[in-house]
Parts: sequence; structure tokens; C-alpha cells
Amino acid sequence: MSTTFDRRDFLKTAGATLTLLLSERGLTAAQTPAQEASVGAPVGFAVIGLGSWGRDILTTLGRMPGARVEMICDTYEPFIKRSTASAPRAVTVTDFRRVLEASPVEAIVIATPTPTHKDIVAACLSAGKHVYCEAPLASTSEDARAVADAAARFPKQVFQAGLQGRANSLYRHVSQFVKSGVLGDVALVNAQWSKKESWRRAAPTPERERELNWRLADGSPGLMGEIGIHQIDLIAQYLGGYPNAITGFGSLVAWNDTRRVPDTAVCLMDVGRARVNYRATLASSFGNAYTVFQGSNSSLLMKEAQSWLIKESDSALLGWEVYARKEKVHDETGIAMVADATKLLEAGKEPGKDASGPEKPALLLAFESFIRSIREGRPSVCGAREGFRATVAALKANQAVINGNRIEVAPAEYDIA
Repeated sequence: MSTTFDRRDFLKTAGATLTLLLSERGLTAAQTPAQEASVGAPVGFAVIGLGSWGRDILTTLGRMPGARVEMICDTYEPFIKRSTASAPRAVTVTDFRRVLEASPVEAIVIATPTPTHKDIVAACLSAGKHVYCEAPLASTSEDARAVADAAARFPKQVFQAGLQGRANSLYRHVSQFVKSGVLGDVALVNAQWSKKESWRRAAPTPERERELNWRLADGSPGLMGEIGIHQIDLIAQYLGGYPNAITGFGSLVAWNDTRRVPDTAVCLMDVGRARVNYRATLASSFGNAYTVFQGSNSSLLMKEAQSWLIKESDSALLGWEVYARKEKVHDETGIAMVADATKLLEAGKEPGKDASGPEKPALLLAFESFIRSIREGRPSVCGAREGFRATVAALKANQAVINGNRIEVAPAEYDIA
């Protein structure tokens, strides 16, 4: 009998062993394979709002066999023209109410400016359409509550908030470890988002410029609402709660024009006993985006497609470290947390080496989940309640930044009927 043992065979065996060891501790070593969208007729989609993010959504839907874009809508004709290449067979309209009357459209994606979400969501749900609404749900807590209430009035329609991190296979994989207590007591969270860009868009007329640059005007959710909401939501999931107090600071540093919104924001948040330090800026791209959870047993560095667990020297052995891939993280040794590991092993690849991140981007996974919910009648991966709570937290953070003060957030402010 041959005694040759291929290295890839060893990895497959080690992977199976690791799954067994961790299952005894309430964990799974490898990400459960993402479910594919249900077999059946493609879902007919309409996309309302064709700015840069709306066009990204169109591109994503165009890659999915379970989606068929029937209509696209925007009030600005040049945006429609730019979008037709991604949806060549779609009917184009400038009035969203035309979408509500279209029988081939089963689901509507709302990617319009945040202040317009409330009325469009209500109209789409009333017309019997499933709704995917970008985050934040609204630019005020009152309007966000109205969106959540509308979703509750139409339980037969699937409502999904556009917090695509909820579908991120890496985030979901790592959450299993976090819930097991691998971090110990989380004392501090440091998170940031940095990108050097002005947010200002050129337009042919002053009226169109005002419409296009709504994020720079009074009433904008600001950096915390438009950007920070995604990391705030991740932090809330991993810590098991939303901020109960927020202190904010903001300033205009790089883009000192006529805008009314800070280009740099810092928030200190209390989430239970943990302290969260969140920073966002349009003045610099250094560091990009990351979230670091510092616990008494381990720390966790999270990026959108990569993650590492860094254990304290005095923390107990978990029994599975020997099988895990180790990588240098600053001056420490980190354990690479690899999503989709099962699929990689089955393909004869080495998790942590042959792929740098999840097999599918989070936005695509979010729409796969949305389609699956529609076809199988399942709750969405991020419903109105989750979207509402994240929106409230982000808007409170923006309010603290604008006022430069500390805001207490009562638990009841996160509740909906």
C-alpha cells in the first residue's frame, strides 16, 4: 500500500479535523457554503436611482442568472443614458410611478438620495412590490421609522435594507467565532474609513448641481450616515448592541467650499462596557477602511475581504490554532480567518493562500439573499428592524458630529412596533 500523502490531501483532512474540533465548541471552522439563489424564473427588477452606486447595482444584477432588469429610472436623462449599457433590454423612465404599474417588475431597488427614500418605499410596497432600499433608510429617525412601519404593514412583501455587510460571507464566518467568546471581554473598538474625494459632483446647471450634491447640504446624513453606518452595523452585530451614548466632533479640512457637511468626523461611542472610536475622512486615503476589536483574550482585525485574529500571549489554547494559517499583522502573528474555506478545499486550493477574500462580493451575496427570500418566502438577511436600528445609530452619530456634543440614546429609540 502506498504511503505517499499529498499536501493538499493533508489540508483537506486537517480541514475536516478542524471542523470537528470546533463543532464540539459550538463553532464551525469553514464558512458554510453560501446558498445559491433559488432555481426558478428570474426575478424582474427595476432600479430607481442611477448614480454611481445605482450603476454598480445594475452591473451586479446583470451578472446574476436569478435577476432580470426590466426597468431603470432616474430623473436625470444623462444618468439613464449611462446606464443603458448595463441594462440594454430595460425600459427607461423618468417618473418612478411608472415602475409601480409595470407587471413584469416584482422587486424594486431604491438607490435614490437618502431624503427621498420614505415616500418611494411606501409607494413601492403599496403597489405590491418587494423592496431593496439602500442604507441609511432615511435622513431622519422619524422618516426611518416610517419606512420600517411601512415594511411592517406589508409582511407579504420582502423588504431588505442595503447593509450588504449582513451578507458578507467573511463577516458571517467570523461572527461564529465572535459569538463563541474567542475575543473574551471586548474593551475597545477602533474603526476608520478614509478616502480622498470631495463628494462634489459637477453639473450643467446650478439647479442640477444642488440636486446632485445633496450630501453636502443641510439635512445630509453626513459621513456617519452615508459611510459610517456600515461599520456601525458590523460593530453592533459583534458587540450585541447599539450605542447608548455618542460623542462627536467634525471639521472641514480639505474641501473648504460652500458645503455644510464636515469632511472629517470622529465619534466616541459607548456600546455596553466597550468603547468605540470611529473616524472617517474625505481628506486622506491612508489606511482605507478597517475595524479592530480588542478583547481580553484576542483582538480581531476586520477588512471587507480579509480578517485576522491576534491572540493574547496569556489566552488559553483553543485547540485549532495548529491548523490555521499564520500571517504577519503589524508586529504580531495573526490567524487568517478565511471565508468560503470549504469551497476552496473542495477545489484543491489552500485557504488563506489561493484566495485573498470571499468567493463572491458582498453586494452580489446581498442580492442573492434578496432573490432567495422572494422565491422561498424567507426573511431577508437585513430586514426593516435591522436597517432602522443601524440608521438611528448613524443619524445620532451624525447629529453629535454636527453639534460637537455628547448624545444619550435611550433603548426605546431603537424600538419599532
